[in-house]
Amino acid sequence: MLKPPEPAPAVFPLPGTLAAPPQSPRKTTEMTSTNLERWSRVKQRLRAEVGDDIFSSWFARMDLDGLDDDVVRLSVPTRFLKSWIQAHYAERVLTCWRSEQPLVRRIEVSVRSAVLRNNCTKPKSERSEPARDGQYPMQSADHRHFMVPAATQQEALGGSPLDPRLSFDLFMVGRSNTLAHAAAKQVANARRGEAVMFNPLYIHAGVGLGKTHLLQAIAWAGNARNGRKVLYLTAERFMYGFVSALKTQTAIAFKEALRAIDVLVIDDLQFLQGKSTQAEFCHTLNALIDAGRQVVVAGDRPPADLESLDDRVRSRLAGGLVVEMGSHEEELRLEILKARVAVARQHHPGFDVPALVLAFVAKTITHNGRDLDGALNRLLAHNKLTGHAVTLEMAECAVRDLVRPQDPKRVRIEDIQRTVARQYNVSRADLLSSRRTANVVRPRQIAMYLAKTLTLRSLPEIGRRFGGRDHTTVLHAVRKIETLVGNDTATADEVELLKRLLQE
Repeated sequence: MLKPPEPAPAVFPLPGTLAAPPQSPRKTTEMTSTNLERWSRVKQRLRAEVGDDIFSSWFARMDLDGLDDDVVRLSVPTRFLKSWIQAHYAERVLTCWRSEQPLVRRIEVSVRSAVLRNNCTKPKSERSEPARDGQYPMQSADHRHFMVPAATQQEALGGSPLDPRLSFDLFMVGRSNTLAHAAAKQVANARRGEAVMFNPLYIHAGVGLGKTHLLQAIAWAGNARNGRKVLYLTAERFMYGFVSALKTQTAIAFKEALRAIDVLVIDDLQFLQGKSTQAEFCHTLNALIDAGRQVVVAGDRPPADLESLDDRVRSRLAGGLVVEMGSHEEELRLEILKARVAVARQHHPGFDVPALVLAFVAKTITHNGRDLDGALNRLLAHNKLTGHAVTLEMAECAVRDLVRPQDPKRVRIEDIQRTVARQYNVSRADLLSSRRTANVVRPRQIAMYLAKTLTLRSLPEIGRRFGGRDHTTVLHAVRKIETLVGNDTATADEVELLKRLLQE
């Protein structure tokens, strides 16, 4: 008797697209240099349409996994990103792809973390090659095998999957991240029962600068030694766990499980949404800190700038050690590239990148570490698919769309307040106070004006940061200084000087 055929895997079309009827399996198009270039142009279109901020938040971590006749397969690291992109940007992504390849009818978005979790728990002999073309593992097989017990414990505790590449051994240290690395190592090496030195530890940085690497390194190291329970969770996973506990009426068990953790590590806090979820996170944070347990959190901006979070959460986070990881300096970028090339050679022995090319890439690709990986992946793809040696001319052509104009310095309201106070010989406390003397009122109004023109903060947020003032007070200050700048040369010169000081 013949066995019935197994059902085909379910395909979920993006909103606005129709699911095609079951068909015979299609042959997947190889990840040629043409497809990689097409993907680069699609990302450029997306960036131009949605802007740099939205692109960095939602699309910077999206990878091209494959390309069929009429289906593009993309992947993201979390379910939250997947659901958000499908709900809000599906049509836009599809339209951008159709502008490059009109035959595309559907886009499939998957979550990469599931693949990483399965790979890291399989025996060495059963592990497959990395799923994404041109990607290579970041450690030896022995190192990966050593980390399996820690990964098993992490999943047993209900945490997010850990990437075996993200360990302290493979983290590149430079001037921009020395303090963050030292603080993370101190947390990871502490033993149960020892006094907690930094609590909470809050690390913030832009996309692709190593926040997740440090947080997962803490989880790997802490679970592998010292007898402590270390749990790594993304904000999306925390939300999912809490909502599921409410639906299944196991909220008390969920809370007790979290409060029994020795070190709680939360990544991508900027994605934490929902009033009840934030309240639960605040209660968990307070309970762990009050019990002497360690909490480590990462976000893409300082606690004070996370406007969607409750004031109590921001205040508690700001009360610990807040560390910023800056952009990679050129020397660090060069060391990262050298390490990536060394690992790539383990899988592609003939792959060689001249020192002149590495220096060129390190000098011109300045945005973040993921752009460095992307540049090296392109050189590897061109080398393997065309058989041509890597040259400076090839590199200039391959990475030209990754060379971005230098980002202007991000100005913070605290920087504005300090600079204005120093320039007008008053204290920052004076600017935030209710004093109405002339020597304080004018600097305060100029500081509010600069906060409105040099940052993206709203009027209510600026008022809150200037001693809890109403947004109408800020609006009055902005309009008054605008008038003075237009009519009084001395005031215009003062404001221009302050802008130069803040942007140096």
